[in-house]
Amino acid sequence: MNRNLFIISAIIILAAAAFLLFQRFGRESFELPKGKPSEEIVVELEDDEKLTEKKIMVTDGVKHSIPLEEIISGGPPKDGIPSIDNPKFISVEEANQWLGDDEPGVAFSLGDTHRFYPYQILVWHEIVNDTVQGQRVLITYCPLCLTGFIFDPVVQGERVEFGTSGKLWKSNLVMYDRKTDSLWPQILGEAVVGEMTGTRLKTLPSDQITYGAFKKAHSQGQVLSRDTGAARFYGSNPYGNYFQPVSFALSLVGSRDTRLPAEAYVFGIVVDGKAKAYFIESVKNQGEVKDTFEGKNFVLKHDKDLDVVRVYEKLPDGSEVRINPFSSFWFSWAAAYPDSELYK
Repeated sequence: MNRNLFIISAIIILAAAAFLLFQRFGRESFELPKGKPSEEIVVELEDDEKLTEKKIMVTDGVKHSIPLEEIISGGPPKDGIPSIDNPKFISVEEANQWLGDDEPGVAFSLGDTHRFYPYQILVWHEIVNDTVQGQRVLITYCPLCLTGFIFDPVVQGERVEFGTSGKLWKSNLVMYDRKTDSLWPQILGEAVVGEMTGTRLKTLPSDQITYGAFKKAHSQGQVLSRDTGAARFYGSNPYGNYFQPVSFALSLVGSRDTRLPAEAYVFGIVVDGKAKAYFIESVKNQGEVKDTFEGKNFVLKHDKDLDVVRVYEKLPDGSEVRINPFSSFWFSWAAAYPDSELYK
């Protein structure tokens, strides 16, 4: 009798779990409309602190700025790759027990707070909704494209959480904001489907850097903890090598731009809708690169001690202000910006 009761209880629990999973992942997964756009409209957006007009499409009442068929399923459902929404941090001394000096990650500083987000954790989550110095920030990483950068997650005047949509655009992570459910390809930093279509997120200063370089610069820094609330094989990479694009990712972009190898690492900038990429190895070899693009003067500098490249805009008064490029494999940048100029 006890054995039968146990079996019945187990069946009920499994059925309840299946129902909850369906409720969360099945019903709430993004379903995009099919067919051709029914109309084209012009919206007024604020970009780089100035108002601009942009033409967007509408299909079955849904706004979008790219063909909807370009957004495909990546396999997992909405939130199937769970974001880290309540991140915990540990000291460098604690992190030394499991994190090697050559481990890559993204580093972010605000005020006197310096944080390191290891890729061995981000590869399983892709998004961290963090709060630093009282300000919400959005840490993002797409393991298929080596795109790791940080946004100021302002949506309709409010800093909100983002999650993984389960979709891909040209092999890149497609995020969604948890206020309007709009879809945002990470490499664009721009909403392409939904209420916020055409709106861009501001990128924040960050570095793709090794753990050894990070702790050299910030011995009292904080490291994202493996205590994420999710059971994952941290320390292993389901995609293989961090720095080699997988065939799956390459197959999603169609024809490729051969000006650089697919796995070449670049920094990309966008000025007034025009794009340009800088081959990082070329910058490292020269130490410093000065360039003018779309009427703006840029300086790229290689910090040899940390082995990072940083980009600055040189203002008319001679001062330099750090700007925040998009970093990625060349194949991913060229797919997102096929008309991009290239400095190599």
